[in-house]
Amino acid sequence: MSGLDGFLGEREVASPADMEDLGRSFGAALHAGDLVVLTGPLGAGKTTLTRGIAESLGVRGRVQSPTFVIARTHPSLGDGPALVHVDAYRLGTDGELDDLDIDFENAVVIAEWAAPFADAVADRWWEVEIDRGWSGTGVDNACGTAGPHAAAMEDAAPRLVRITRHG
Repeated sequence: MSGLDGFLGEREVASPADMEDLGRSFGAALHAGDLVVLTGPLGAGKTTLTRGIAESLGVRGRVQSPTFVIARTHPSLGDGPALVHVDAYRLGTDGELDDLDIDFENAVVIAEWAAPFADAVADRWWEVEIDRGWSGTGVDNACGTAGPHAAAMEDAAPRLVRITRHG
């Protein structure tokens, strides 16, 4: 059973370093069999959070977005569980997630974009939703604000992180 109950709710995360710190705290509470689904737009901090989780779990390999390989396994450097980092964006069905042959029972699985499929592979899972640019920086993606200054403002904006448990 995971110790993530203490993380339920919303919090503001001020910087990428703080996002990694949150990931390290998460990682300390995760156990083999835990599935964490990360939801949020591109650049929100999903992979940054996963880097912190990986550090806390003590796994091998550089954590980067698994967009092109779909799933990347980071074996434990000790006696802990492996970390499986999944990008489910290009998957069309829960069957395709199952076809990846991930050892959900013996690994910690961090799955980006997998909320539509999570119930098919786990009875209980956690969702971490990350909103970026919500704090009144003046950056409005829907209206097409663009340019290097807007991008810098958005990257520097705090994130709103919402953690829920399913199942």
